[in-house]
Amino acid sequence: MPSIKYWELIADKVSDVFSCGVRLANYLFMSAYINLDIYNASGFDPGAPRWKRMLWVLVSSVFFQNPIPKVSRFRAALLRAFGASVGKGVIFGRNVYISFPWRLAVGDHVWIGDDVGILSMGQVTIESNVCVARRCYLSTASHDFRRKDFKLKVAPILIRQGSWIAIGSLVVAGVTIGEGVVVSAGSVVLRDVPANCLVRGNPAQIVREIFRDPGGAKAAIGVSRPQVSGESPSPRSATARAVA
Repeated sequence: MPSIKYWELIADKVSDVFSCGVRLANYLFMSAYINLDIYNASGFDPGAPRWKRMLWVLVSSVFFQNPIPKVSRFRAALLRAFGASVGKGVIFGRNVYISFPWRLAVGDHVWIGDDVGILSMGQVTIESNVCVARRCYLSTASHDFRRKDFKLKVAPILIRQGSWIAIGSLVVAGVTIGEGVVVSAGSVVLRDVPANCLVRGNPAQIVREIFRDPGGAKAAIGVSRPQVSGESPSPRSATARAVA
């Protein structure tokens, strides 16, 4: 009798075939070109009155988008004043861009590196002990290229605790990064990432499952075969671990 793993694999293959069919249908019915002359974002709710948005542009330009280091507490206080939720011990690097602070929630002991961009047209939630390295970009907005009017699409981003988004990576709208994830430098994350995984590339693919010592003294990475895209990580035996 086939194992449960076998039926899970069959279900994944059926899901892949269905997804290909949906993409083909979308392609066949998409517009021949984009006409930006008819673009209209009037249906988007910015979440704050115009005066508040204009004031934030001024404050952000003076106190955030500049080369001055070591003023994280002051920057955190400004973000809270504009409606953001910011925990304790949060570090903000230089030249950080945040579009709408009232749609930003940051946990405790988070690092936001130099030149990080956060397009928070939708909610952005960064849980505690997360490192968002320099030049990363979190974008909650995109456009429907299949439509002639290039319709705006907005979806939230959630980064769970203990994750590291390495230098120069992009996380797009609607993505959830699981706990303890490492996103390799320069990766483009287009879909959800399960907990305790190393992902890499454009689009980002699961490379390994990460194992961590309960006491926090050691971190190890599974050295068995790289996982196939879309495959969920599974527990490995102790013999399939190597100290990173």
